[in-house]
Amino acid sequence: MPRDQDELIPTRASLLARLKNLEDHASWQDFFDTYWKLIYGVCVKRGLSPTEAEDVVQETMCAAMKSMPGFNYNRSVGSFKSWLLNMVRWRIADQFRKRSLIRNSPHHLGVDSSGGLDEIVDKQTEDFQIVWDQQWERALFDAAIDKMKRTIDPEKYRIFDLLVNHQWPAAKVAQNVKVSVDQVYLVKHRVTQLVKAEVERLKQHVT
Repeated sequence: MPRDQDELIPTRASLLARLKNLEDHASWQDFFDTYWKLIYGVCVKRGLSPTEAEDVVQETMCAAMKSMPGFNYNRSVGSFKSWLLNMVRWRIADQFRKRSLIRNSPHHLGVDSSGGLDEIVDKQTEDFQIVWDQQWERALFDAAIDKMKRTIDPEKYRIFDLLVNHQWPAAKVAQNVKVSVDQVYLVKHRVTQLVKAEVERLKQHVT
């Protein structure tokens, strides 16, 4: 099934419906491309090494593939955002457990030797939710920026990119692109409004 070019982050229902077909390699690649940076970023924020974070990404994808054929998404039961959060949270906790076992130090995470994975997860739930929400917002912002790069005039995006992302002074941007300083600020304002609107649109699809 061809990807809707208007969706940087596909809707929950349409994406999950397509993923039920494990042979739909394009949709699974779509899922990976869309969410791996979010998952990886959360892992690193939670204290995992790059290698451990990569393991969580792969394990999350594998777990999703195993559960998807019999999975029935129900928005009234919970959001896609929460579903994915739980998938990732358990695998991050599992990485900490593996690390603790390797170091032969059950007290490494502040739990006694009788404490299991459930206790590790419970102790991290509140902080994890904060990190997840922060990274989720970043993922939405990056998706909105990515869409702007594809849909607006390249020169306007270059102005926005130099001014906002590279932190160039407005006068330097104006000189580089050969426009007035007033035009630089006008482009920044208009593109910023487009990005904000796209972030809000994406929130309606994925929260």
